[in-house]
Amino acid sequence: MELFLENIDEYDFIVKLVFASIAGIIIGLERELKGKPLGLKTCVIVSVMACLLTIVSYESAFLYSKEYSRPMDPGRIPSYVISGIGFLGAGVILRRSNEAISGLTTAALVLASAALGITIGAGFFIEGAFGVIFIILGVKIIPSLFDKIGPKKLKEKEIKVKIFIEKDIDLTMVMKEIHHKNLSIKRVKVKEEKDDIVLNCIITTKKSVYTTDVYYELKSLTGVIQAEVENLD
Repeated sequence: MELFLENIDEYDFIVKLVFASIAGIIIGLERELKGKPLGLKTCVIVSVMACLLTIVSYESAFLYSKEYSRPMDPGRIPSYVISGIGFLGAGVILRRSNEAISGLTTAALVLASAALGITIGAGFFIEGAFGVIFIILGVKIIPSLFDKIGPKKLKEKEIKVKIFIEKDIDLTMVMKEIHHKNLSIKRVKVKEEKDDIVLNCIITTKKSVYTTDVYYELKSLTGVIQAEVENLD
């Protein structure tokens, strides 16, 4: 034990890897609880990998600079880590059939995990800790706060809707009925089929409104045969 304490500087990489693992766990756990494609294991791997490569980059820069008789850039490998993480982040960004894009927050958290690993690997523990705090604030606390006191737009959610309507029904009247139910409509697409008319659109409503309530409201419209709804949040 005394020998370990005397040579603690030689083993500080273990402390860095432990802190990087904790940072990855915190970030990954938030995604895991939301059921996102990128979760706990991925964030821990990214954070530890970035931390390890940063340690290697810094240590090798000081260790081999004398042998090569020229200064080496300790930030060279970490810069490549950031570039490489872009491919992993792109893999979790999805484009849905309605042209809506999802996964941007998850992709950003992949980059955040790598950044935290690099920060801790370079020995900036306090900066890394505050980084984790502010990331969690930005992902969890601040959005919840704006949901309560923020602008009206931030209190709304979007629902993808597909309605099958009888052919002899006036679509304009259907649209007006939807508006009368305090539902906003955008991205309207109308398609005529053999037996009915299909109306595809995005409906905006309050976050407090259940998606099932929207479904029942649409089913009660004049001439509606069938309705399909999908929450985009």
